[in-house]
Parts: sequence; structure tokens; C-alpha cells
Amino acid sequence: MVSDFVRGSFVNLNNIGMQKYTWIRKVYLYTFALVGLVLIVIGAVRLIGLALKTYIFTKADIYYQYPATRPVKAPPPDAIVNSEKTEFQEPSKEEIEVYESNQRSSQRQREAAEALAFIIVGAPLYWYHWRIVKKDKEENNA
Repeated sequence: MVSDFVRGSFVNLNNIGMQKYTWIRKVYLYTFALVGLVLIVIGAVRLIGLALKTYIFTKADIYYQYPATRPVKAPPPDAIVNSEKTEFQEPSKEEIEVYESNQRSSQRQREAAEALAFIIVGAPLYWYHWRIVKKDKEENNA
């Protein structure tokens, strides 16, 4: 038994340990490469979304305020203003329709900017990696 240890069993134990560390190293490298790729993709999507909102979908960052009631006539400056003495006029139907139309348009542009940003980043990323997978598969079959 001592002679087996001297002849190389100790070396084999070291090789097994090194294989274990090689596997851990691979997992570590691939994990952080994936994390880096995810961070790059998220950053690119956000930057492209910002560019689309700035130059193409210009209403995407505008948030419209619902038309509020307003006083019919201004109260005298020396009078105490309260809701009982001051008359208010509700927004007209046209004002509400304009508000709703602007709000819909703005929301659609926000959604379109984000969706296009994902497509612009995701399509080349998918195409590149799928091409590599097909190339590796062809090499293995040949």
C-alpha cells in the first residue's frame, strides 16, 4: 500500500483535484460571461430605447395632465375663497377627448420604443448565436 502511494497514487489524487478545480473554473467563467452578456444586452436595450424616444417617438416621454375644473370668474381679491362661493366649470367634452387622444398616442409611442429596442438588440444577438450553433453542428456531422 505504501508502494502504491509512492508510485503515483498521490499524483492521481492531485489530478482528480485539479479536474475538480477546472470544472469549477469553467462554471465560474461561463456564469460571469453570461452575467456580462445580460448586462450588455439590458444596457443596449435601454440606450436604444432612449434614442428612439428622443428622436423618433418624441411624445413618448410626455405625460398629459387631465383637464381640471377652473373658476368661471375670478373672485374679488379681498374675498375669502372657498368652494361654496366660487363657481367652477368642468372641462368640455372636446378637452377630455383631446386629453385622451394625446394620452393614448403617448402610451403607444412609449410601448413601441421599448418593443423596437428589444427587437433591435435581440435579433442580431439571436442570429449570431444561432449561426454559431449551426456551424458547430455541421462541423460535428462532417
